[in-house]
Amino acid sequence: MRRDHACMPLAGGTDVMVELNFDRHRPEAILDLTRVAELRESARIGDVLRIGAGTTYVQLMRDHAESFPSLALAARTVGSPQIRNRGTIGGNLGAASPAGDCHPALLAAGAEIELRSVDAGTRRVPAAEFFIGPKRSVLRADELITAVHVRTAPGPQQFAKVGTRNAMVIAVCSFAIALDPDSRRVGTGIGSAGPTPLQAPEAERFLESALAEAGAWEDGGGLPDAAVVRFGELAAAAATPIDDVRGSAAYRRHALDVLAQRTLRWSLAGLERSRAA
Repeated sequence: MRRDHACMPLAGGTDVMVELNFDRHRPEAILDLTRVAELRESARIGDVLRIGAGTTYVQLMRDHAESFPSLALAARTVGSPQIRNRGTIGGNLGAASPAGDCHPALLAAGAEIELRSVDAGTRRVPAAEFFIGPKRSVLRADELITAVHVRTAPGPQQFAKVGTRNAMVIAVCSFAIALDPDSRRVGTGIGSAGPTPLQAPEAERFLESALAEAGAWEDGGGLPDAAVVRFGELAAAAATPIDDVRGSAAYRRHALDVLAQRTLRWSLAGLERSRAA
């Protein structure tokens, strides 16, 4: 889950093999990580979930639909069934693509990335600090991505993306939201609309206040339409998209506005159901 010219680790290989085939990388050796059982294991300690970096998209869909629903939703949109059976969350993070489908959900949920090296030991980096540029991260040459740490979902989470198809496509843009009724916090994540995956802090603060003013944190009631619309506007304004072959900057901003409103309405419905239960 780290590309290196001397030795390239390989888990699912869904990114690595493409780059090898296009001769973008020619490492001296490839290190097969598929037999490292620890990388495929997940565990829950209290309300914190540790997901091994070798966990595939299919495992995310199957095992974490309740504990991390936005990530499970994102995993459903990745590639073909073959890709979902081979590709891993660690590989997605290692590629550090602005369009990575897992990244918005990790940002919205406040996840931490566990990195490990022989010399420096283990460290954990907040997802918000992990990405530093297009296909660039804070991962050092001597480190592997070993796990993701995240609190099990305390409230509704949603993910949606826009592409030419629902799956088997790189996102034109994507959006994730996480509501935490316990701390009355809102998390967001934006994909494929900037040089790195992004958050929308102004939109988060606005929604936290709007939910408090409407009493929705307590009773699960809805929000005025104007508040939902404003949240979408603020989420779109946080993006820094460009024009490319998949879509224009203007289209991406419009699509993010729609996705933010849509995922918020889904999340509000989930909050209402949880309060009524």
